[in-house]
Amino acid sequence: MKTANDIVEKFKETYSSFIVEIFAQRERRIWLEVDKKFFRNSFEKFVNQEGFNMLSTISGLDLKDKYQVIYHMCNEYGVVLNIKVSLNKENPSVQTITDLFPSAELSERELEDLLGIKVEGLVQGRRYPLPDGWPEGQYPLRKDWDASVLDKKIEKVSDGGKNE
Repeated sequence: MKTANDIVEKFKETYSSFIVEIFAQRERRIWLEVDKKFFRNSFEKFVNQEGFNMLSTISGLDLKDKYQVIYHMCNEYGVVLNIKVSLNKENPSVQTITDLFPSAELSERELEDLLGIKVEGLVQGRRYPLPDGWPEGQYPLRKDWDASVLDKKIEKVSDGGKNE
């Protein structure tokens, strides 16, 4: 098994053209930021060529000046690779990974619903986790979100009587 430091050194040599930052936080924990324009290509390489083929979860962050999406992955030896991609605030978007990991769908829907990050290529579907009647353009995990919109009644959308 390669150590986290071995993996970091290999990635620096092999993928320097699209790595913004990489470091081993501790043994078995690597943080890697990739340039957004190379995100999808680099992500596929880490999955298909480097063996980080288990997706744990996806996190989205509002860092005030930008958004960041973090893909938490691991390999068969339990080394965790956290792949970060930064997005601009004006038109935040990232490509879907559901073709590689179908289980990413709910996490990607959360990015859209809670942070307003557009996930390009995500199949149309129901909102998640916010209700269908949630006001458009209101993203509760954004730092500038004004919770006073909750003073307005959120219309309940009928589900055909299934949950009544």
